[in-house]
Amino acid sequence: MNRIQQAYGEDRPLPGYLLAIGTYTALVGAVAAVGRFTGVRLPEKFSLGDTALVAVATHKASRLLTKEAVTSPLRAPFTRYEEPAGHAELKESVRSDHPARHAIGELLTCPFCAGVWIASGLTAGLVFAPRFTRLVSTALTAVAASDTLNLVYDKLKS
Repeated sequence: MNRIQQAYGEDRPLPGYLLAIGTYTALVGAVAAVGRFTGVRLPEKFSLGDTALVAVATHKASRLLTKEAVTSPLRAPFTRYEEPAGHAELKESVRSDHPARHAIGELLTCPFCAGVWIASGLTAGLVFAPRFTRLVSTALTAVAASDTLNLVYDKLKS
């Protein structure tokens, strides 16, 4: 791995990224195995409404996990606080003292990265527990809409 990392040309946590990829793959495989074992079948297709609901819920959940102050205790073992970054959000830097800590820190501070995991979980939820997943997704979507309205309201006041 050292030769590959040197050839790559940057000091990036490649072993940590491999761990993240392996973990994601193992989780997706476990969900597929549980589905096969329990006889849960994939739907023929997902509705546009469910897709939109999961998209907005994924956006809100990824911002909640990766940026909001209230979830900073979850990120603290992997990040360092830098400064506020807008409405109820924080700017944090990733700790780089270990490749796994660095990779997890990037996952926990990057809404784009976390979005893949969250969307996968919500999509699996639509297969295994659709009513509960729609409930959670609806709540997250309502919060996202509320956030948007609050930002518009603040803009109109100024």
